[in-house]
Amino acid sequence: TRVIRAVKNKNATKITPASKPTKTTIVATTSAGFINNIFNKIPLPKWAIYAIAAAVGLILLICIICIICKCCCKKKKKKEEKIKLKGINSSTTASLVQPDLDDLEAGEDRLGKLQYSLEYDFQHEELTVGVKQAAELMAMDSGGTSDPYVVAYLTSDTGKKHETKVYRKTLSPIFNENFTFKVTKDDIPESKLVMQVYDFNRFSKHDIIGEVRIPLSSVDLNVVIEEWQELCLASKDDEEKLGDICFSLRYVPTTSKLTVVILEAKGLKKMDEGGLSDPFVKVQMILNKKKWKKKRTSIKRNTVNPYFNESFTFEVPFEQIQNVQLVISVWDYDKMTKNDSIGKLFLGCKATGNQLQHWADMLSNPRRPIAQWHTLQSFKEVDEKLALKSVKSKIPFLQK
Repeated sequence: TRVIRAVKNKNATKITPASKPTKTTIVATTSAGFINNIFNKIPLPKWAIYAIAAAVGLILLICIICIICKCCCKKKKKKEEKIKLKGINSSTTASLVQPDLDDLEAGEDRLGKLQYSLEYDFQHEELTVGVKQAAELMAMDSGGTSDPYVVAYLTSDTGKKHETKVYRKTLSPIFNENFTFKVTKDDIPESKLVMQVYDFNRFSKHDIIGEVRIPLSSVDLNVVIEEWQELCLASKDDEEKLGDICFSLRYVPTTSKLTVVILEAKGLKKMDEGGLSDPFVKVQMILNKKKWKKKRTSIKRNTVNPYFNESFTFEVPFEQIQNVQLVISVWDYDKMTKNDSIGKLFLGCKATGNQLQHWADMLSNPRRPIAQWHTLQSFKEVDEKLALKSVKSKIPFLQK
């Protein structure tokens, strides 16, 4: 009887563990079938589902890491901000909150520096100004560079200004240009030489980087001077601004057509009692210092920011394009009296500064309109540069 019971117990123990795996297998099979059903319902291959799941998991992991890093940085920053000043002398405390002068100078935005030369001819009463080069200029463009050029003039004769060429994408331009000013010995004590460095902008007003102002009374003009000087912020006490004008130029060599489109002007000098003006623009062609033909825009009433958008076409053969000057002048219309002049400028191969740059860009891009803003100059200054002949003559090839 004992043997029979023992055999039954052994059989029972063998049967019991065998039944458990059967149940586990059934559960696993059911789960796998459920997942397969989900995969079958998604209209994507399995490898795509696995890739999406991996990408989602990676994004979640990156987000978690970023959150952890941000929390750690905040805690570290809070710990650094907790500075205990107990037991520190007053002099040491002042040094903690008050920076040195050297630190203040290093934190200021430096505008750059300019190298120039001065030489005065006492016999002819002429001052020769050499604009040599600039260095470490402030970057005015988004690319970390500037398009600098220099404007030089005397405060005793602000109507006569000289401009250097524009140098593209540089903070250390080399100009090496000389300008001559007529200044008498009596005017020297009251005169200042101003050299302003600008950043050229084609479609907006040119930005001034800085300037150098030199009182001639403080300079020994008996010797030739050559030195560097730091740029300072531009003074706002200069002569009254005449305004700016924007126009486009387009030249087609095959048809000999020069098209000028007067677009707009802004900040014009106020000529009327009411603080406004009635501006219009004259466009004139000059060949070999002789006036030829001029055209004019319509009159814009009661405004110092007129919008014209008017086009004019001139016929200029290609072989004469280098001898032609284009004169743009802005006037204030008066019904009862003579029209008043506001400002003027000219372009051509004999121009300088921005005007020469605009003309060169037009010639190097045939059949393409080139638009640019220009600052108006005084009529006296422009007429002196043009030196027009008083004898009127007609130009045969332009009479078509």
